[in-house]
Amino acid sequence: MLDALRTYFHEKLPLTEPQFKELAGLLTPRHLAKGEVLGRQGETARYGAFVVRGCLRSYVTDERQKEHILQFAPENWWIADQHSLRRHEPALFAIDALEESEVLLFGAAFFVQLQSFGPGFQVFFYELLQRSLVAMQRRLIGVLSAPAEARYQEFLRLYPTLAQRLPQRHIAAYLGIRPESLSRIRREGARG
Repeated sequence: MLDALRTYFHEKLPLTEPQFKELAGLLTPRHLAKGEVLGRQGETARYGAFVVRGCLRSYVTDERQKEHILQFAPENWWIADQHSLRRHEPALFAIDALEESEVLLFGAAFFVQLQSFGPGFQVFFYELLQRSLVAMQRRLIGVLSAPAEARYQEFLRLYPTLAQRLPQRHIAAYLGIRPESLSRIRREGARG
């Protein structure tokens, strides 16, 4: 599993072998069964994950027990409730596996250690957080103002492999629409 992370970092920024071994020592390889929970909403997060294979999601459950998916994390994506992980406060959302998955778990020390390797790594971490923030801002704006069809097109752009892998109900929960509405959007898109 570490080979996937090595490839990821090789494409993003150069790690020396001692640096990679140091980071690898902070990671725990783990198999997650489909539906297995990595973290629960309201509990303190213990881990985040780098997804080697499979797909995880972050989501909140409202008072009517309706799920609202915030993010999907397919291969080579990071997922964590950073606020809870780093501050040891209750998690704002839950994380679970939508598919059987292979992940590398990390604790709060992982990104702190990564930043200690020097300015290039601090820039990498800053850019990772910046991309995450921008993605969440775009997602919020889309949910608040874009029609469902535009939100679905953005989903396809952001997650090109997931439309065929995930159940329609999960995609609809991410888009903030009913599964029936997603069926209509897909039918109209196939005709257009």
